[in-house]
Amino acid sequence: SADHLNKPDVALGKAREWFDTQKVDLIANLVNSTIALGVSGVAKEKNRIAIVTTSGTSRLTNDLCNANTVHYAYDTWALSNGTARAMIDQGLDTWFFLTADYAFGHALEADTGNMVKQRGGKVVGSIRYPLETIDHSSFLLQAQASKAKVVALAGSGASLVAAIKSAKEFKISNRNQTIAGLLVWISDVHALGLETAQGLILTNAFYWDRDDETRAWSRRFLERTKRMPNMGDAGDYSSTMHYLKSIQAAGTDEAGAVMTKMKGVPINDFFAKGGVIRPDGRMVHTMYIYQVKKPSESQYPWDYYKLLSTIPAEQAFKPLSESTCPLVKKP
Repeated sequence: SADHLNKPDVALGKAREWFDTQKVDLIANLVNSTIALGVSGVAKEKNRIAIVTTSGTSRLTNDLCNANTVHYAYDTWALSNGTARAMIDQGLDTWFFLTADYAFGHALEADTGNMVKQRGGKVVGSIRYPLETIDHSSFLLQAQASKAKVVALAGSGASLVAAIKSAKEFKISNRNQTIAGLLVWISDVHALGLETAQGLILTNAFYWDRDDETRAWSRRFLERTKRMPNMGDAGDYSSTMHYLKSIQAAGTDEAGAVMTKMKGVPINDFFAKGGVIRPDGRMVHTMYIYQVKKPSESQYPWDYYKLLSTIPAEQAFKPLSESTCPLVKKP
């Protein structure tokens, strides 16, 4: 493992070193969409495999897809499809975006904006902030002035947590405006606390308390790490096991043969039931829309989400008919 420090040159240098001198076959996880896109390109060049679980840009399986990359847990299209649908169905039809200024934030704003418009809503404005921003006060003033019903936060991690805290301090939710976190990790909710995070609507691929299988695996994870897993953690484990089983089935670690097996066998485990890797590299599976519980609704540690609705796999991700991926055969 290596820390790329959110620097593309560091990530690409490490990927080339691993592929060229360490004979690495697979690079996985790949947080930060700019880095995921770069390492995906190196995997194609070296005929190795990249599995992306913690970056969201839908370009990985759209215009920048390749035969050596799998996008596993979620993407910006799926996140926007779920959250925009849920909120517009509640009549929250005018949106203002606070967007992290990098590939993931741009893709999330674009996909969510398109989804809002398709469902009859309107985007009234947007502003982009540097990735490491902690003080969002000036941006939130503009969001308030827009009078949009939804202030959508197109970012992730520490910056998202800071933005939600600032929004609560500005009492945005008391001004007929609703905060939408377009990528919320369970660790973000844990950091915020339910008093601050309550009411957030989010789309997710995995929740530790979903069923008996997720609870059993997640308790093993908790024993090792002292925290509950997020969808990236679960996706890392699930995708790596699927990859290793595919090597076993193929009888080789050659990338093309392994990818053929990976795309030919459905994923049936604690993470996904009937999950399938499409020709564009997108692993399609059920997605879920949750709402963060009120403190009074939480009954035990990490009891944070209540299920609002389930999105079947065939509806959760961008249809192949709309894809610009060159690997997809057009009718």
